[in-house]
Amino acid sequence: MNVFNTILTGFKEIWAYKFRSLLTMLGIILGVASLVAMSALVKGMEVGATEALVAIGGLQKFRIEAQPVPAEQRYLQDQAVGLNLQDVEALEANATLYTNISPEMSIPRVTLSANGKNSRPWNCSGAWPVILEVYEHEIARGRMFNALDDEMARSVCVIGTEVRDNLFGSPEEVGREINPVGETININGQAFTVIGLFKHYESEQERREREAAAAQPRGPQTGPARSRGWGGRQGSFVYRFKNNSVYLPLNTARLKLAADPAGGTPNLTSIEVQLVDLSRMNETIQQVQNVMLSTHKGIRDFQFRTQEEWAERIDEFIRNARMSGGTIAGISLLVGGIGIMNIMLASISGRIREIGIRKAVGATTFDVFLQILIESVVVAVLGGLAGLLCAWGLVNIIAEISPTENEPIITPWALVVAFAFSVAVGILAGLLPAFKAARLHPIGALRYD
Repeated sequence: MNVFNTILTGFKEIWAYKFRSLLTMLGIILGVASLVAMSALVKGMEVGATEALVAIGGLQKFRIEAQPVPAEQRYLQDQAVGLNLQDVEALEANATLYTNISPEMSIPRVTLSANGKNSRPWNCSGAWPVILEVYEHEIARGRMFNALDDEMARSVCVIGTEVRDNLFGSPEEVGREINPVGETININGQAFTVIGLFKHYESEQERREREAAAAQPRGPQTGPARSRGWGGRQGSFVYRFKNNSVYLPLNTARLKLAADPAGGTPNLTSIEVQLVDLSRMNETIQQVQNVMLSTHKGIRDFQFRTQEEWAERIDEFIRNARMSGGTIAGISLLVGGIGIMNIMLASISGRIREIGIRKAVGATTFDVFLQILIESVVVAVLGGLAGLLCAWGLVNIIAEISPTENEPIITPWALVVAFAFSVAVGILAGLLPAFKAARLHPIGALRYD
């Protein structure tokens, strides 16, 4: 039997009944398109979440935070001291499995003012200079405050680009990039000198969009200039958090902004610990816990948060999204398979005499079986190819209207899997019609009216 002629016959059958064939392939087209689009959307979110995880310092660190005293230790509530600098000193003296320790004191309800403008940053914290390494910050202008600034509690700060834009104007508003180093800003009414500006943080997609927009020629400006801020999309939380942050020396924050009116020493908000070796995470946490329990007299008024928890939540979300999207796409492919089976059964009913003639002139049962099966696969293959084209258009539409900051990413693996599933559906859907056609008796088929 000539396989090429069989495939050609399949194309002729599709062309002879174009509208019916299109409706038959519609389920396959929708299934393949939805499977590829779902995979692209999830991949985009995965890449964006991974970028954000790296931007915030990666997996190789954990955070110590205060927590309420456990129920079994409530009778020790009055002795709980919370996080303080004595904890940091004890860790520096006794813990060995870390590279950096960074105490942090967040200042709540902060209002910034300068140049006649007000702003509320997402984060205003006192910290040690090592925060630069812990949070993967980079200085674009000026310098980071140092140990001497911290020791003398100098009124200096380092700000992010969105804080600068809010207080001094964005490059889009003034037509040039403003260097705020040396300027004075008021933090809750107290004057601070800006000594440094962090680089602008953005996702890879935002960077490409910005460069593409910059490369496009601009027409003459008509009407008043309008600012869209520092980007058309506001970016993911991590990048905006870093851009909308203000850091000042820990001692400055403790004495000038977070001082207790009653004369007490304010507690730390958190302590960031960077690991020597990620594979020794549990060992490091156990070592730090032993030191903390010693300084806290056995009271567990602190807890640990690792970046691995974030990574696990990302993995869980990605798995659930893939499972949900795969189920929807699978149902569409199943419906498409049922359509193919239905149309092939109808086709056989109209070709019984033709099959009888072929068997009478020498075609074997296997020849007839293979012919019907190949015709079914041809329908599925054409539907799969059309589905891949539709997927490309669907992904572009999603990229324009998607509420997420990360554009969908089509991967070759998703294309291969989607197309392979469409072929598999065609084979499975064609088995029953092929068996039915192959079992026809030539005499009975020739007598069929």
